[in-house]
Amino acid sequence: MNVLLVYAHPEPRSLNGSLRDFTVQRLASAGHAVQVSDLYAMNWKAALDAQDSLDPPAEARFNPSLDSKRAFENDRQSPDIAREQDKLRWADAVILQFPLWWFSMPAILKGWVERVYAHGFAYGLGEHSASRWGDRYGEGSLAGKRAMLLVTAGGWESHFGPRGIHGPIDDLLFPIHHGVLYYPGFDVLPPFVVYRTGRIDQDRYAGIREKLGARLDALFDTAPIPYRPQNGGAYQIPELTLRADIAPERIGFAAHIV
Repeated sequence: MNVLLVYAHPEPRSLNGSLRDFTVQRLASAGHAVQVSDLYAMNWKAALDAQDSLDPPAEARFNPSLDSKRAFENDRQSPDIAREQDKLRWADAVILQFPLWWFSMPAILKGWVERVYAHGFAYGLGEHSASRWGDRYGEGSLAGKRAMLLVTAGGWESHFGPRGIHGPIDDLLFPIHHGVLYYPGFDVLPPFVVYRTGRIDQDRYAGIREKLGARLDALFDTAPIPYRPQNGGAYQIPELTLRADIAPERIGFAAHIV
């Protein structure tokens, strides 16, 4: 199988750098083909702007969505964007690896999403009618592929627990899991999170590698998070709210998981 690792950490000698190398070696030893998009090493341009089109409008106001659509449809995207889209088409699974900085992904990775997820490629697809509202949330151009987050966090695991001060880790990652990944169609796997990264000795590191190795070995067998598909009948269209009889006792993020 083909696996794309999108990696966002500026220091190759860091814990993240070591886990990246381990991940590539483990997947390759299992017979998978692996590509790595090392965003800092690539000097990835994070800002979405008019220069992402090879034919930016001379006088017209820049419209991020419409300009993205025009460049994608006419094969006039910046070459770095087109290369990453080709990697996504090639991949059977995608791993996003990053440190949790200020409760989200690093800016360079967010910029990768904003630029690579062009209108017509990752969103803006499908019919809008009384029975469906576009190909998204379980459908879309990336449907049939798997995705997993490999995340490092400085805080303790308890800090990210159900009553932890930072909030539950599943809630913090929901915008990435449900929005960035499930929206364009990925089957989203439970994340692999390493906590308290400033307190890792050799024994703990060995344990982390062992657990990560097991997750990588099961990359194509692990059951995905059971999000509700948008066009599967659970949501009222076009309001896109859950029907009154669907999990009436639940609100918030948890209501969107079966």
